[in-house]
Amino acid sequence: MTTKVMTTGDGKFAAATRVNVSLTANAEKRVLVWMAERAPRWVTSDGLTVMGLLAQVGAGAFYVVSRYERGGLLGVIACILLNWLGDSLDGTLARVRQMQRPRYGFYVDHMVDVFGALALMGGLAFSGVLHWEMAAAMLLAFLVLSCESYLATYTLGRFEMSQGIFGPTEIRILLVIGNLVLLHSRYATVLGHRLLLFDMGGAIAAVVMLAMAVAVTVRHMGQLYAEEPLRRVE
Repeated sequence: MTTKVMTTGDGKFAAATRVNVSLTANAEKRVLVWMAERAPRWVTSDGLTVMGLLAQVGAGAFYVVSRYERGGLLGVIACILLNWLGDSLDGTLARVRQMQRPRYGFYVDHMVDVFGALALMGGLAFSGVLHWEMAAAMLLAFLVLSCESYLATYTLGRFEMSQGIFGPTEIRILLVIGNLVLLHSRYATVLGHRLLLFDMGGAIAAVVMLAMAVAVTVRHMGQLYAEEPLRRVE
């Protein structure tokens, strides 16, 4: 929505460094700036944020529909694309128009992410394409990784939008590919065992997110300890 922020020593808010080294980062940035510069005035950052949230809620709803009608997966894909547009363009639009609201944007962006993830995983839990326990595991892993990101933004002044080569856009691309595969079959055969495709993908995603959270936490703890070492009291 707008620039990510941190709190300085005097209590004021200052822009945090944005870090995005994902596979699509550079190309995506150019596309978003091009779109923002040509967006009509009636398109606003707030409107895009709302659209992104509603699209994610819609994706969850279409997952439920897909339990009874496989064509609902096409609705999921459409909602994922709309979510990318709203969630990715809102902040770029604010920066291009120089209408940033750091504290408001920081708070709203992250709460929208949380509620959007809850809606998406809730829909997946009732979709039949995976077991609800797997949806809960992915939601938990996402929330743990998100909490680490928010705390790092505040304490280190650096907002890491990606972990390695993967960021939100890469995850959306993988999700779209997964839904296209689901249109053909919900199952995958691994070592002779027939499994729900999204159960397998969900397990991998949950483990990877939790592993990332642990690794990044250890790295950031080491950095913070080095910057604020214990001092002996004489």
